[in-house]
Amino acid sequence: MKRRALISVYDKTNIVSFAKALIKHDFEIISTGGTYSVLKEAGIKVIPVMQVTDSKEILNGRVKTLHPAIHGGILAVRNDDHHMAQLNEESIHPIDLVCVNLYPFSETVNKESTSFNEAIEQIDIGGPTLLRAAAKNHKYVTVITDTNDYQSVITELNQCGETTPDTRRRLATTVFFHTADYDSKIASYLNQEEFPETITLSYKRKQILRYGENPHQKAALYSDSHINNTLILRTKQLHGKDLSYNNIKDANTASDIINEYSAPTVVALKHMNPCGIGSAKTIYDAWIKAYDGDQISIFGGIIATNQVIDHQTAIEMGKLFLELIIAPGFTEEALQLLKKRKNTRLLELIDERKDEQCFNITTVTDGLLMQEQDQKKVNLNQLEIPTKKKPCNEEFEQLLFAWKAVKHVKSNAIVIAKDSQTIGIGAGQMNRVGAAEIALRQAGDKCRGAVLASDGFFPMPDTVELAVKYGISSIIQPGGSIRDQDSIDACNKHGISMVLTKTRHFKH
Repeated sequence: MKRRALISVYDKTNIVSFAKALIKHDFEIISTGGTYSVLKEAGIKVIPVMQVTDSKEILNGRVKTLHPAIHGGILAVRNDDHHMAQLNEESIHPIDLVCVNLYPFSETVNKESTSFNEAIEQIDIGGPTLLRAAAKNHKYVTVITDTNDYQSVITELNQCGETTPDTRRRLATTVFFHTADYDSKIASYLNQEEFPETITLSYKRKQILRYGENPHQKAALYSDSHINNTLILRTKQLHGKDLSYNNIKDANTASDIINEYSAPTVVALKHMNPCGIGSAKTIYDAWIKAYDGDQISIFGGIIATNQVIDHQTAIEMGKLFLELIIAPGFTEEALQLLKKRKNTRLLELIDERKDEQCFNITTVTDGLLMQEQDQKKVNLNQLEIPTKKKPCNEEFEQLLFAWKAVKHVKSNAIVIAKDSQTIGIGAGQMNRVGAAEIALRQAGDKCRGAVLASDGFFPMPDTVELAVKYGISSIIQPGGSIRDQDSIDACNKHGISMVLTKTRHFKH
C-alpha cells in the first residue's frame, strides 16, 4: 500500500517542489481546494479529498476534511490491531504525512479595514483539526506546518526513506505551539475583558542571547506575536555585536523615556535608570546637556535620541565608550565615524512608536503580575499650585521637563533639572530624603534656581527643607499625603513654589 500525504496549505510557498519530492518517495497526494488546483496545474497527480470522503464540500468550504475517512486515516494507531481492522472495515487508507498551514487570521485582523465578519471567516477550523490530529499521532504520522521544514523532511526521506521519531516529535511540538499561538490571537481579538479569567501569552523567539543578566544565566529574546511595535521589531541594527540581555532591557527603557519629549532630546541611561537627559534646539546641544548631566555614569551607557545624529554630534559621542546608540537615523558621515567604535552597537528606529495601550507583565513565583503600562501624560488642568508663590513660566517649563524624567526613574526617585537638563538624579532609595540627598549632592552648586521633581508624595516636610538648603526654587510632586500641608507650609516659609500633579509614577 502506498504511503499517503494530505496537503492543504494557505501559504503555497515551495509546495509544488515539496509535493514532487514526496512523489519521488512513492507518496500519493490528496488535497483540497486551491492547493489541489495549484498541484494539478503543475502536472502533479493528486487525489481530491472529495474522492476520499465520497462527500462534497459544504457550507462554502467550511466543511471538507472533517470526515472519518480523513481523521481515521490520520489517527489510527498502526500497531493496534483493532484500529487497523476498523480502517480495513471502513475502507480507510492510512495517512502518513499531513502538510497544512492556516488561514492568515492575524494578518487579516491587523488591517484596519477588516470587518468583524471578515475576521471570523479567517478562523481556520479544518486546518488546526488536521494538524492536532497528526501531531497527536506523531509516532506514526509526520506533520508539517512551517514551510521552512520542507527541506529537512525531504533530506531525511532521501537519507533514511522515512522521517525519524525525533523529527516527528519535533514537528509535532512545532504544531502544538503554532495552534496555541493561533488560538491565542483569536481569543485576544474576541476578548472584551481588560483582565480575562484566563490568559494565554504567545511570544515568538527572536534570538538566543549569549547570556542573561550575568554570564552564568541562560537567556533568549521573545517578541509578542500579537504586537508589532515592540522595540526590537522597530529597529534595525546597523553596527556592532548582537544585543545582550542587559542591552535590550536598557534600550527598551531608554526608548520609553525618549518618547516623552518632542524637542530635540538625548537620553543617557545606565542600569535601567537615566543618568542624563538634555533637550535643546539641536541634537548636538541636547547631547552636550545629557553628557554634562553625569559625565561619570554615562561611560558604557545607552544613548537614545529622537533626532537624526549628525557628524558633529557623532564626533563628541565617539570620544567615549557607549554600549548602544538608538536614533531615528544617522547621517552618512556620522554612521561611518561611529562604526569605527567596534564595541558600540548602533540601532536605527525604522517605525514610529504608537501610543496604544499595552501591558507590563512581570513574573512572580508560580504566577504573573499584569498591569497597564504607565503612559499617563501630565494633565495641565489637573495641576494644583497650593503655595503662595507661583512658578514663573520658565520654572513651570522646567518642572514639566523634570516630571517627564522622574516618571522613568526607579522609585523612590528624585530628579533635579535646570535649563532643560537633568543635573541630579536619585534613584531606587528606601526613603525619599535619601533619594533627594543623592540628587542634590550630585547637582551641587547648580541647584540654585533649579527645580525638583519627586515620583511620590512627601509624607513629611524634610525633603522640602533639604531642597531649600541647596537653593531649589520650585518643586513638583503628586501630593496626596495626609500631611501635604506640612510641605506646603515649608514652601511658604521659604518662599518657593510647589505644584501638585495628583498623579504618582512609582516604578519598582
